[in-house]
Amino acid sequence: MNDRIELHCHLDGSVRPATVADLAAEQGIPLDRPAEELVIAPRHCGELMAYLQYIDPALDVLQTPEALHRVARELVHDWRADGIGYGEVRFAPQLHGRRGLGLDDAVRAVAAGLAEGSAATGVHCGLLLCCLRQQPPEIGEAVVDTALRLRELVCGVDLAGDESVSGAVHREAFAAAHAGGLAVTIHAGEAAGPASVWEALDVLGAARIGHGVRSAEDSALVSRLRADGVTLEMCPTSNAQTGAIAELARHPADRLLADGLAVTISTDARTTSATTVSREFRVLAEHFGWTAEHEARCQANARAGAFAKATLRS
Repeated sequence: MNDRIELHCHLDGSVRPATVADLAAEQGIPLDRPAEELVIAPRHCGELMAYLQYIDPALDVLQTPEALHRVARELVHDWRADGIGYGEVRFAPQLHGRRGLGLDDAVRAVAAGLAEGSAATGVHCGLLLCCLRQQPPEIGEAVVDTALRLRELVCGVDLAGDESVSGAVHREAFAAAHAGGLAVTIHAGEAAGPASVWEALDVLGAARIGHGVRSAEDSALVSRLRADGVTLEMCPTSNAQTGAIAELARHPADRLLADGLAVTISTDARTTSATTVSREFRVLAEHFGWTAEHEARCQANARAGAFAKATLRS
């Protein structure tokens, strides 16, 4: 199958371990263990912030435009191998400035890598920029401003990071995104409960929710998500690793899809979770008896929720 869609994929969590090792060697950055051990998280991390620590070694080597270009290109090839025909990748450009790389240059480097990979594989790509909850609001505003100025390269913005921090402090950044016509997705309902999803909808105007697994705890919220057709970007393996769900057998994707919600399935971080979209659907088949029909429904939801629809149709 070469027509799958992936909506939720973090670039820094999807760097090949061999590439982390290569870039570290090129840049003179010592690794105290094999790259695989540093960047692949255990099946149970306990909580989100512990999971995110496995992304740090990749960030260490992604501080140059050449490195960002390479990993973006390689991701597109990995998508092709996974049967992905359209993929959206997100990253926080403000995390790549340790050596002076500016936001615009970081975005341009990733976009160029995606374009090169797309030309070689035929995979269509969308690029999202992430604001981070734990950072000051002015940094989020700068990220959104970058997205607005580089609209030809960026199809949307996201709020990621530590869900113990309210997203409301970033209200102005996302108001600017909406005013400028940028699509908005918000990480919510993963480490935090249903209230974070309500906030994402009512305060930040999310059209899509990153993860949203804990939405299932609130029947009124489930009704709202269904009525508004809000896309849920669910990542089962990652959700179990971060403790958003107790175990894969209790993942709410099956029930929410049956209840008519716009469930989609993604990897979150292909390397950190050592997974693919193909594997995620196999996991759901093992635990819930999902068939090709379930996958087709999720793919239809993903197609409807994609931010770069013109690219997707081309």
